[in-house]
Amino acid sequence: MSTPQHSTELIIEPGRATRNYWGDLWRFRELLGFLAWRDIKVRYKQTTLGILWALIQPTVTLTVFTFVFGKLAGLPAGHTPYPLLVLAGLLPWQLFSSAFSNASGSLVSNTHLISKIYFPRLIVPLSSIAVALIDFAVVLILLAILCAWWSFVPDWRILFLPLFVLLTLLTALGTGLWLTALTVKYRDFRFVVPFLLQVGLFLSPVGFSSTNLPHWRLLYSLNPMVGVIDGFRWCLLHGEPALNAGNLAVSVGMALLLLLTGLWYFRHTERSFADVI
Repeated sequence: MSTPQHSTELIIEPGRATRNYWGDLWRFRELLGFLAWRDIKVRYKQTTLGILWALIQPTVTLTVFTFVFGKLAGLPAGHTPYPLLVLAGLLPWQLFSSAFSNASGSLVSNTHLISKIYFPRLIVPLSSIAVALIDFAVVLILLAILCAWWSFVPDWRILFLPLFVLLTLLTALGTGLWLTALTVKYRDFRFVVPFLLQVGLFLSPVGFSSTNLPHWRLLYSLNPMVGVIDGFRWCLLHGEPALNAGNLAVSVGMALLLLLTGLWYFRHTERSFADVI
């Protein structure tokens, strides 16, 4: 006499496991590491110059900005060589732009994973910013070489640099979460990202110091990259320009606002990613 067999059906609904979601992020940490390592390997695969591409763009931008703002416009740089001022601004900007660009297109680039298996989708944009850290390390080496050339040694303030690196990544992640979620539903946003980065480069104090806009500096700090770039320069260039606590607080507040709202919108739309993508 056979006994009836009972089967248990498990239904997994992406984006609905609210109680276990953040725990799942930790459980799937190996997947995060795998995706990050995959992106790093693919980044410069089958390229002739390889990782040197991470140096070409900032070097060209450094040359142009030094000539335009330093030579033609004659903007002051204090006691710092103007190329160092520009490169100390390019360093966080390239980290932000690379992390933001990678995160904003991460979901569309991983449709084969999202449509087949369940995992917290937040892992995808998180893993995509690993490549930006590699490029950041390369440009940091370039900055070290120029500092040695001018015998310019950073002081104790460099100990605070990791905090501003973290602030840069949080800013990129917050904006990237907005754009990657919107791109899943509206593919037109793929064309918005390069435009935002192009405009943002000139709206941020990369080629000049924010102190050149004394009457607008507080309002200017609504751009979170203003506080980031000022912080990098403060850490690397002997405290020039001096940090203004109020302006920095505004930039940090905007970065946190972007991150929190980005997380909210990403989680709100995450349940539909597999269907739309």
